[in-house]
Amino acid sequence: MSAFTAKQSAADTTHHLLKQASRSKTMKVIVLGAGVIGTATAYYLAKAGHEVTVIERQQGAALETSFANAGEVSPGYSAPWAGPGVPLKAIKWLMMAHSPLAIRPTFDLNTWRWVMQMLMNCTSSRYEVNKGRMLRMAEYSRDVLQQLRADTGISYDERTQGTLQLFRNQAQLEGADADIAILNRYGVKYEKLDKAGCLKVEPALAKVQEKFVGALRLPGDETGDCFKFTQNLAKLAEGLGVKFRYGVSIQRLVYTGDQVSSVITSEGELKADSFVLALGSYSPILLRELGIRIPVYPIKGYSITVPITDASAAPESTVMDETYKVAITRLGDRIRVGGTAEITGYNLELRADRRATLEYSVSDLFPAGGDVSKAEFWTGLRPMTPDGTPVVGPTPYRNLFLNTGHGTLGWTMACGSGQFVADIVSGKRPAISTEGLFMSRYGSMNRPIIVPKELE
Repeated sequence: MSAFTAKQSAADTTHHLLKQASRSKTMKVIVLGAGVIGTATAYYLAKAGHEVTVIERQQGAALETSFANAGEVSPGYSAPWAGPGVPLKAIKWLMMAHSPLAIRPTFDLNTWRWVMQMLMNCTSSRYEVNKGRMLRMAEYSRDVLQQLRADTGISYDERTQGTLQLFRNQAQLEGADADIAILNRYGVKYEKLDKAGCLKVEPALAKVQEKFVGALRLPGDETGDCFKFTQNLAKLAEGLGVKFRYGVSIQRLVYTGDQVSSVITSEGELKADSFVLALGSYSPILLRELGIRIPVYPIKGYSITVPITDASAAPESTVMDETYKVAITRLGDRIRVGGTAEITGYNLELRADRRATLEYSVSDLFPAGGDVSKAEFWTGLRPMTPDGTPVVGPTPYRNLFLNTGHGTLGWTMACGSGQFVADIVSGKRPAISTEGLFMSRYGSMNRPIIVPKELE
């Protein structure tokens, strides 16, 4: 090594250490969005020592997509919707009386662009890559959640009794082998059960055992009320100094060069050192003005919350009705029934036919468990990416970070992605690999993302 090279190398090392040290200092960080993703991000940023403000248009945390989701913390069930055979399955689903899929005609180019990108991911090779990425984040997130529970005692009608993926026919049971191979590859625990095995973990199914042939059980999965969790986590975050500004709408981000300087809100301009965008399905709208395009699309989902009338006839944990893609979850003295996928843009209309599908699934499997006539009906927009993997991490602006695109797995991935992004903002290398999680995986941006040196 020449003297010049050695001197330059030492200078680069010093510069890198100084930069890393400066990034590790306390910063003012604004988090945009107070769903479960934004709230978890704010909590972990505050734990890292930063001064955090959260901007939320609603009057409290978790009042949109996080409010009444299916209740699953399901790393084992993490899988992209885009998979081999899905296009043919989709045609069959659309012809079912209680279809798990609905497509409402729209002339929005973004809708059809997203659908085409999803279809391009419907191959065996893409499915394996995408599922592996999702499992990595989901498994990590469950571990982070468990540590949070141990550290704080946070409660949210949680249960740790796994997910039962219930198969109504032999073809579904045999089709699970492809997923099992991937679970084996990533060391995810599972049990393939016959009818008798199903009844051991979900005794109430004994009354309808002629309606299924077996199941795949994922014992590492958990359940809980996402709304209760987020509300309680917001209180813990406030205890760490986080300021939540509710009822404040976000209008636009102001930038100069490759840095965001402020956010314009209904209550004026707010400045910070760094910004984290966690606006779920609405993230692409704000990013578009910055010249950033991410393929996050609002896939509409529904749920009903049913009061339990007979605890012995209700599910013990989560039963995933594979035929109708409906999750039936016990949350305290209620049954949460969530599912269906509706492609209809930002439409929040409550449709009676979607409610009928949810009522049918829970009544068919747990007929005496709850009173569906007293159920609360809800809908929310899931921020889906075409490959199923969330978009977390840096952007083309050096102080703007993303935490969005979690689809149906926002509750599952919330704590892990919150800690992941908090680490990156703080200039730390995350505990899991960043491969495939940044927006750079799409490879068709006007300007490249700025990856912090410590992550290169």
